[in-house]
Amino acid sequence: MKVVKGPVVVTGASGYVGSWLVMKLLENGYTVRATVRDPKDLRKIKPLLDLRGSDEQLTIWKADLNEEGSFDDAFNGCTGVFHVATPMDFESIDPENEVIKPTINGVLSILRSCKKVGTVKRVIFTSSAGAVKFQEEQMLEYDENSWSDIDFCRRVKMTGWMYFVSKTLAEKAAWEFAKENDIQLISIIPTLVVGPFISTSMPPSMITALSLITGNDSHYSILKQIQLVHLDDLCVAHIFLFEKPEASGRYICSSYDTTIWDLAKFMKDRYPQYAIPQEFEGIDERIKPVRFSSKKLMDLGFNYQYTMEEMFDEGIHSCTEKKLLPLQTQELFYINDKIDLGGSKMNSIKEMMRGQSEQLSMYTMEEMFDEGIHSCTEKNLLPLQTQELFYINDKIDLGGSKMNSIKEMMRGQSEQLSTLFH
Repeated sequence: MKVVKGPVVVTGASGYVGSWLVMKLLENGYTVRATVRDPKDLRKIKPLLDLRGSDEQLTIWKADLNEEGSFDDAFNGCTGVFHVATPMDFESIDPENEVIKPTINGVLSILRSCKKVGTVKRVIFTSSAGAVKFQEEQMLEYDENSWSDIDFCRRVKMTGWMYFVSKTLAEKAAWEFAKENDIQLISIIPTLVVGPFISTSMPPSMITALSLITGNDSHYSILKQIQLVHLDDLCVAHIFLFEKPEASGRYICSSYDTTIWDLAKFMKDRYPQYAIPQEFEGIDERIKPVRFSSKKLMDLGFNYQYTMEEMFDEGIHSCTEKKLLPLQTQELFYINDKIDLGGSKMNSIKEMMRGQSEQLSMYTMEEMFDEGIHSCTEKNLLPLQTQELFYINDKIDLGGSKMNSIKEMMRGQSEQLSTLFH
């Protein structure tokens, strides 16, 4: 006979970590109440509804961190809460009011609801490495005793600074409230989370993890000395800490430490289909990895299951499957094969196209062939390679002068081309 555990609540259940955690809880026999801001948004909740066991063990609840008391109904009668939800917007124009205050108020609202309903035995709060490692003087190893310096973060304003400040202040506020109100709180501190996902959009941590592929160099500073954990290991650790009676306090969850130089070499060797940069201006090649110690978690009996290769293999697979990664390497080889631009010209086009990941990621090679062949046969006008160039110009806006130079290269290849360009 199947033993049913819970019920437990997962906040932010449609997100990267939240949705995977819901899946792992269902697999472990829990009845789960998943809270989301808009239960009517089927695009976001469909991955949850499609999970095995969802019919019998999963219910969707409407709740918003910005609305005091909105979690009361979902929490009532539950034994545990996994608070995963957090505002995360690196591009915010008003970070104090859009990220920092909502994060702090959100965790306090969660804890007030826990106190009010009286049935919640333990709260697992998903914190962040950003609450640990950002300080004026960087160390080579961090543990649970370390806290980020919010004054330093506000002054330097590194990429993601508002998120690091918000998680630091929110966790400190949570510990103070839990102590004053006798709530059993455990915080888990993941480093950069990498791996497969069932959520519908590109997870913020995957944007950073795959920035060497997309050319998003604003995230390179985060990768400079980076620590990583597989999403599945992280979610299993959440459940592990919830179920361990002796667990208490903060727990770092991190399995790999590396530098941007070593990561770039690893990705270049493992994923030759992508143009991975190998030079990083302003970053010393001699830097050493900064370690996040998981000794406290492992001493409790937890074991990591995934390699760094599996993290990136599975994460990239999810992204390409969902059309969230650029296809510029494949597309460029296609164009090069068709019009023979030559090596030096090819490299210049790669430079022009780098950073256009959103537009490129919308189309597969199959779609390009299908649409190009259809247009050509329907209009009986051009060889396929010209059609592809106009198609790319429409999508990534190479600009008039660059487009004209490509026309010059192609002029004379066929009567049709000559006619069209005139």
